[in-house]
Amino acid sequence: MTRRTLFKTLAVAATVGSLALAGQAQARDLRMAPGVPPAHPAYNPMFTEFAERLAEKTDGELTGNLLGTEVANIGNMRNAIKSGLVEVGLFLPAYFPADLPEINLVGDLAFLGTNPHAMGAAVTEYIVTCAECQQELKQLGIVYTSSHASDLYRILSTEPVRSLDDLQGLRMRVGGPQYSRWAESVGVSPASIPVGETYESLSQGVIEGTIASVADIISFRLDDVLNYVTDVELGTFHSTISHAVGQQAWDSLAAEQREALVHASVEASAAITQRWGYEMADEAREVARESGIEILEPEPELMEAVEAFLEEDLVYAAEQAESRHGVEDASAKIERFQSLVEKWTAIVEEVGADPEAVAEAMNREIWDGVDFSTYGT
Repeated sequence: MTRRTLFKTLAVAATVGSLALAGQAQARDLRMAPGVPPAHPAYNPMFTEFAERLAEKTDGELTGNLLGTEVANIGNMRNAIKSGLVEVGLFLPAYFPADLPEINLVGDLAFLGTNPHAMGAAVTEYIVTCAECQQELKQLGIVYTSSHASDLYRILSTEPVRSLDDLQGLRMRVGGPQYSRWAESVGVSPASIPVGETYESLSQGVIEGTIASVADIISFRLDDVLNYVTDVELGTFHSTISHAVGQQAWDSLAAEQREALVHASVEASAAITQRWGYEMADEAREVARESGIEILEPEPELMEAVEAFLEEDLVYAAEQAESRHGVEDASAKIERFQSLVEKWTAIVEEVGADPEAVAEAMNREIWDGVDFSTYGT
């Protein structure tokens, strides 16, 4: 090897080495907050899988460091994201009704939910294509990615509930305005208690039950404090932003990185919906049986009360959104959301409860036409 060739080889090696170091320097570890304990599906798989898929899609340029609830929980997530402490976090619009009336207009319509995958996809398409929703989020410094949904809520209680008479005077935790309205309509006293305090509230007799996902038996260790599950279908909880991105963090990403982040979010949302809405619900029922929790069948009058409430409440929800929060054309917006629920119910029925297929459909139907150089900016 000549001296000139040797120098050329060393120069090329130095260049390659410097580029490798530069690539490593550009790799970014995003601060991510699931806001819930590790036993909850919002932690695993929603955030664990999101971090893994994001790293894969960006060839390691973007990775994630998962923060615990001692750093940020779902109750203080708005401030944590706004301050920059959290760059990507689970954000529940239902916790901030005054800030997000446009999103909560449809997020509160829990009783429309009959298919978890369809609800997560319908909410995602609605928010992405809702200019008013996007403006609300921009004012909070949050960029939207995707939503997920729970299994159909049931009545979890310490007292047996089969009929409307059994509900009279019971105190129950509720997770949103529509559940509160339904509770009052059937004689239940609703209690707005953070979901993380359900166990303590039940064990101390502060409440006699909770209207919630049966998976909460696992997520929040409720098998020790419950006696009954009433199998009445009370819709889904879908007032969710799976991976809310802080504005500063979003602005620092290239368009390709933003697209990769959104696709990772969509796939992780489908994964949690599959886990929470289907698999974990079945596992929780088995835990309930092993723990001596009795599964009760509701009487027909209780089922009928649910159907009657939904028809009346859709009108009430629109009126309240307009009069209390200044939402314009609320009825038309609810109708558009209903059409999206129907659309996605048909799609999910076609592809089946396959999270990969659902995510692929969401990316095709919702995100393929989005310009990531301008979205969220």
